[in-house]
Amino acid sequence: MRYIILITLLSFGTLQAQVKTDLTNFSRKNGATASVKGDILTLSWPTGPGKTGRIILDLSVAKPVFRSIELQEGKNNHQIAAGLDPAFVLTVGKRDLVSQNGWNIFFDKVPNKTFSAHNIDFVKHSASVSTLGNRTVITIGSMKCTDFSGYLEIILYNGSPLLNVAAVMTTEKDSTAILYDAGLISKTSAWDKIGWSDVNEQMQSMKPTFSDSSKNLKVKYRTIVGENREGSLAVFPAPHQYFYPLDEAFNLNFVWAGNQYRKMVDGYGIGIRQDLYGDKRYVPWFNSPPGTKQRLNFFVLLSGGNSSTVLDEVKKFTNNDRFNSLDGYKTLVSHFHNEFIMRVVLAGKPIPEKPTFIDVMKRSGVDIIHLGEFHYTAHATGPDSLRLKELRALFEQCERLSSKDILLLPGEEPNEFLGGHWMNFFPRPVYWVMSRKEGMPFVTEDPKYGKVYRVANEREMLDLLKRENGLAWTAHARTKGSTGYPDKYKSAEFFKDEHFLGAAWKAMPADLSLPFLGKRVLELMDDMNNWGEHKKVLAESDLFTIEPENEMYAHLNVNYLKLDKVPEFKDGWQPVLNTLQEGKFFSSTGEVLIPEFTVNGKSTGEELSLTDNKANVSFRLKWTFPMNYAEIISGDGVKVYREKIMLDQTLPFSDQVFRKSIDLTGRKWVRLEAWDVAANGAFTQTVWIK
Repeated sequence: MRYIILITLLSFGTLQAQVKTDLTNFSRKNGATASVKGDILTLSWPTGPGKTGRIILDLSVAKPVFRSIELQEGKNNHQIAAGLDPAFVLTVGKRDLVSQNGWNIFFDKVPNKTFSAHNIDFVKHSASVSTLGNRTVITIGSMKCTDFSGYLEIILYNGSPLLNVAAVMTTEKDSTAILYDAGLISKTSAWDKIGWSDVNEQMQSMKPTFSDSSKNLKVKYRTIVGENREGSLAVFPAPHQYFYPLDEAFNLNFVWAGNQYRKMVDGYGIGIRQDLYGDKRYVPWFNSPPGTKQRLNFFVLLSGGNSSTVLDEVKKFTNNDRFNSLDGYKTLVSHFHNEFIMRVVLAGKPIPEKPTFIDVMKRSGVDIIHLGEFHYTAHATGPDSLRLKELRALFEQCERLSSKDILLLPGEEPNEFLGGHWMNFFPRPVYWVMSRKEGMPFVTEDPKYGKVYRVANEREMLDLLKRENGLAWTAHARTKGSTGYPDKYKSAEFFKDEHFLGAAWKAMPADLSLPFLGKRVLELMDDMNNWGEHKKVLAESDLFTIEPENEMYAHLNVNYLKLDKVPEFKDGWQPVLNTLQEGKFFSSTGEVLIPEFTVNGKSTGEELSLTDNKANVSFRLKWTFPMNYAEIISGDGVKVYREKIMLDQTLPFSDQVFRKSIDLTGRKWVRLEAWDVAANGAFTQTVWIK
């Protein structure tokens, strides 16, 4: 018995012991400070001209870890919040790694299988502070729930009152899919008011009371704000990384506020959340492979102003959820199954003068929209009377809805003849039917529609692309209906032809352990380069419904095409296809732009001859969130080589040219990626080496 008592006393003594804080890897050179007094760890960082952020962390057992969160502006010190704890709910499900294509699976319905939700327990027994460029990283151990274990990580970013809070969690269990909800909670009255923007961009607020149960809120800009007399604190997620891939961009109430969130979180809080059932179609959640460090994170932004003020500052990180204009470039988005023709125009419904999806795209800063109409809703293989009528309606509506502000272009996901799923893109209206009866010619002249093609096989599909100077590419390569493609047809004549562009990129699947998005297709891009074909990869959205209230920005991505002007519909849009075919574009989530990238003066799509093995790489980046790194990626036809350039010295909201001399001995191609601290990013097309 006395041994049990002794063990209990020793355990209690351990829990009560002062937490040791390691400052070995901390430096004051970047302007941040860190000091320890007992269990109190105080940190500050420069947040802008005349401004300093400060957090006071309490490492004792029973106290909230954020003792105080402050913003100093000149001689004024604003205590933005006090007595807060981070809260994390981890929901764990089972990934199907057998039926399709392993971790690249999209056609999974995780919430239809057994899953469980867990609070992540936090025990403060060790802490460290380290300097990483212009960032300060605080690590506090440990955190644990179910089969996961890890630690709390807080990152402070010089140049902005911005910090990131993460539970970094690892499991050794295989076939695991996860979701997480997170936020800041208090056992006292931390805020006088909770604020947010509704989907109509009108500020809303409520007075917090502990008798109120938690509410899930449908908001704009993915942000919830706690406000008091001294200032405001905004909580928001990484704008793209937090949203696992779905077929729809529905706004699923992605923030929460109130007491006892999910009847699990003990306290009043504000935070971010995911809907367990998504769009109720295919719901794959996040991958969590064994041994990976999953960063269950959220951002916090401080302000001495009110909710509206801090929200305006948050919006700057995503350019007000808009793809910014860039001199010499026009923006193209692709792959939308809006089905306006079949669901409205040919369904006998009133045809709006200006459909809402046009306004949504204009507001998003889109210049050119490439559609994916007739996705299993129409008559692709005939009869002619229906197929040609549907195409005529598509062409007419695209021309009617195009203007000097936006170009709406017809496109389909035909999924015939070639294998897997693929997109087509013609430079003008083309009438074609995806079948041909025996004895009927490949092309005929119709008195009403003009030239009509009838395609019967792979060879004729390529012939059509050549005759009309069109393009095709693999949609959602290596997943969904393209599982195994384009690998299965990489030796086919049509794939090797210049009219087969390559593949399309989307951040799918999702994995929170990666500092970038879209590994599946970025790896394919390198593979195609090593295959020796001069293929390209453009960004695609692959979404169905486009509505103003949707969370469109999180699910969108864009291609910046080197075009001085947008063509008029009536003149055709061959310059758009030429730019894609020539590789004169880069793709982006919106927060990171690559206006310039050259290797020995040659830009993407061009070839260079090396006089020696050293090459001069030059690139210009524009960004909002602080940058994380850029990576120069090259290949020799077999292997892939990576030259990572850490950008942890960068401040937010900047524009800079970088130069690097690299050894390209034996290389055949080179390209560039750039990613920020929220896993937003951009990638270029390829420069080829003779």
